[in-house]
Amino acid sequence: MEGTKLAKDIYALKTGLWIQPDKALVIADLHLGIEEMLNRQGVMLPRFNFRETKKTIEKIFTKVKPETIIINGDLKHEFGSISEQEWSEVIDMLRFLQQNCKKIVLIKGNHDTILGPIAKWENVKIGEEGVFLRKSGVFVTHGEQIPKSAGFKKAKTIIIGHEHPAITIREQYKREQFKCFLVGKFKGKNLIVQPSMNTVSIGTDVRRQQLLSPFLQQSLGGFKVFAVADKVYDFGKLQELD
Repeated sequence: MEGTKLAKDIYALKTGLWIQPDKALVIADLHLGIEEMLNRQGVMLPRFNFRETKKTIEKIFTKVKPETIIINGDLKHEFGSISEQEWSEVIDMLRFLQQNCKKIVLIKGNHDTILGPIAKWENVKIGEEGVFLRKSGVFVTHGEQIPKSAGFKKAKTIIIGHEHPAITIREQYKREQFKCFLVGKFKGKNLIVQPSMNTVSIGTDVRRQQLLSPFLQQSLGGFKVFAVADKVYDFGKLQELD
């Protein structure tokens, strides 16, 4: 199996996660349409997020052939409306993904407050709290709240997005920031925090910025860091990084 092993039967492929027993690919936080919102705010950013995100997913498809694709929240960016750019890009993305799997599960994120019309248009089911994968014992949830479902309670491993984790590495006078996976524990369960697939920003520096997810309101020093560059690198424990 190509990819970097994060846990038993779970591999990092770029910013995606491959769950081998379920033949499931998990992608998170695409934030399609973000450029239109930034443009309205006066930030003149060219529209490249959809194109570059699709390229990343196409590279993943050269490594694995998923039966199920789980979009773990924040497929679109706007909170309170669906912009013209979002409508077009979300539909195009869903149709692209449908060509490469048997089933799509769309987990509702905090930016997906009115995603229903788009999902209904493309006949995609929305999961409110998350989805439990029985073969692997993995529960996938966006991460802005703790689920109460039976599947979450049964799960051995939890996968979340939402936080957009990143790490800044310093070498003499040079600093470089990378998207990263975090692997640790949450109340006795394995916890994997997945980076954003959004290409507009790297994310939240987990050592320097306030974290929002209730799953991460704990000491993270013992969490392992896997940085995403040309491939996914094991950087060791967070507390050991310079």
